[in-house]
Amino acid sequence: MSFHHRHLLGIEQLAPHDITTILDLAEDYVTLNRQTAKHSDVLTGLTQINMFFENSTRTQASFEIAGKRLGADVMNMAMQASSIKKGETLIDTALTLNAMHPDLLVVRHPHSGAVDLLAQKVNCAVLNAGDGRHEHPTQALLDALTIRRAKGRLHRLNIAICGDIAHSRVARSNILLLGKMENRIRLIGPPTLMPAQIDQFGVEVYDDMEQGLADVDVVMMLRLQRERMDGGFIPSEREYYHRYGLDEDKLALAKPDAIIMHPGPMNRGVEIDGTLADDINRSVIQDQVEMGVAVRMATMELLARNLLASRTDTA
Repeated sequence: MSFHHRHLLGIEQLAPHDITTILDLAEDYVTLNRQTAKHSDVLTGLTQINMFFENSTRTQASFEIAGKRLGADVMNMAMQASSIKKGETLIDTALTLNAMHPDLLVVRHPHSGAVDLLAQKVNCAVLNAGDGRHEHPTQALLDALTIRRAKGRLHRLNIAICGDIAHSRVARSNILLLGKMENRIRLIGPPTLMPAQIDQFGVEVYDDMEQGLADVDVVMMLRLQRERMDGGFIPSEREYYHRYGLDEDKLALAKPDAIIMHPGPMNRGVEIDGTLADDINRSVIQDQVEMGVAVRMATMELLARNLLASRTDTA
């Protein structure tokens, strides 16, 4: 397989063939994960450290399960109670970890660029599990795999990303990935939740759900990220749901076979009607969770291959 990256820091660095390579390998892991015996030995003898400076139950659990199913020794570091709280710098933490000789470092951090900084200071492969408002590459990859399996392709689709675009690293990574794969992307949300200069991303921007959802193939809802808001971005949750929450009437404007997505966690009755979220005929939200484990297994295998190859070359 042709994949020559040392780290997975974002979608921006990936070419379309890199994306396809990851998704094709992830398909094999979807099959493995549905079997009774779910284990592989491709990471046997390697150490994976999960460093989550932000809480994220589903992402951390997904990476942990992925590593263990591949045979890695997995350690979760409780960063909320770590030396960082005692004043240690991120670079000092990286140097300390480097001395332990890990092989895979999975990092989630509230500040954009922090994961890239860590990657410059360690000798192992680094996977970005979300950094500030920057990127969340494995989420975009699992979304891509979900779309490809549901629609049979990952190109020339009309895809609407709706809600809190401004604070969403998931939106940014999806815009980059789906754009690379030649899709038509529509962003829908209130002007207060749109990033500045968003028109430079090659997307269509709507502040009206009815117009934006017309004839789309995929409806991707986003969580309102109140923890990243420092002002009055919306008048009220009730008003937000009325205008931008996904319900039956708004969904009816999309194509009859349009799928519903959400990265989670969901605020039911704010971003999406609970009945729609649970509709097995339209919602692929649980499929996204399943694809997340497979995609993370695939990315870790590919990075581990490159890591071991580089060590062999320098031995």
